[in-house]
Amino acid sequence: MTREIAVVAFAQTDHRRTSHDLSEVEMLMPVLHDVLAQTGLKTADIGFTCSGSSDYLAGRAFSFTLALDGVGAWPPISESHVEMDGAWALYEAWTKLLTGDADTALVYSYGKSSPGSVRDVLTRQLDPYYVAPLWPDSVALAALQAQALIDAGDTDEPELAAVAARSREDASANPHAQLRGAVEQGEYVVRPLRTGDCPPIGDGAAAVILAAGDRARELCARPAWIRGIDHRIEAHSLGVRDLTDSPSTRLAAEKAGAFDRPVDTAELHAPFTSQEVVLRKALRLRDDVRVNPSGGALAAHSVMAAGLVRIGEAAARVHRGESDRALAHATSGPCLQQNLVAVLEGDPR
Repeated sequence: MTREIAVVAFAQTDHRRTSHDLSEVEMLMPVLHDVLAQTGLKTADIGFTCSGSSDYLAGRAFSFTLALDGVGAWPPISESHVEMDGAWALYEAWTKLLTGDADTALVYSYGKSSPGSVRDVLTRQLDPYYVAPLWPDSVALAALQAQALIDAGDTDEPELAAVAARSREDASANPHAQLRGAVEQGEYVVRPLRTGDCPPIGDGAAAVILAAGDRARELCARPAWIRGIDHRIEAHSLGVRDLTDSPSTRLAAEKAGAFDRPVDTAELHAPFTSQEVVLRKALRLRDDVRVNPSGGALAAHSVMAAGLVRIGEAAARVHRGESDRALAHATSGPCLQQNLVAVLEGDPR
């Protein structure tokens, strides 16, 4: 299967600490209207629809069907849903377009972390026999990874603080970011991670439109062609992993073609400052690569949408002519458990 497929439009909400005044459908619909308006497409013109969200966050089973009603599922449409970040929904849509069964796809995802304790909710991702009963939350596990990096001499607390400061400074130009500008590193949450090393808790949604071949060129002046995309997973047990490295990210990048030629931009889904250190090493990013110009997940981290936002932000820079070859990364699970890498390119100028 050698079909050219591109991201032709991207939209996202403003990411907020809470959206208690909105239902998930009300939060999502403006984003869908925006992304469709960018291409002039209507819902009926979309060949395939795929979404990513989590019933655990919503607190009710099959919550994604409410959002699907908002999208418009009648007359019957071709659609699917993944219980993961929207980046994995994009992967499924990309595969669907590769088969030739559709020429366009709408991908969206959303998450409302504000109603509950996301640190506790994410423990449901852990091994149910040996780890989950201990209830180590997402920050505690990330702190174990950060301490392993410090012990290995790969980083230190001042370097982590610099990652946080650079990300939020870059986010100053991002109107959708939740945290922008100077943010105090604050007190320890779990040593060695301080509040500044951790992502903000917030609600938000994102959507992209994919199109194949000439249809992509009709819909976008400069499509962001997906030259490669791949996802891999680390060993299930945290105890058998080297937390200072991410071989699954490296393998996904290799399979996606990221090492074939240098990239100029990288949007990394690194919710914790220490995880950017791991990803930079695994992806062999040079010092001249622009990392997370949007501010990244340290500036806005709507769970289930943050990975799709990374792909969307990378694609948007290609659309605007600010990047010729960009890498986008998404993760899911504790300590970078699962990793997806996509390489996006614009047509030569």
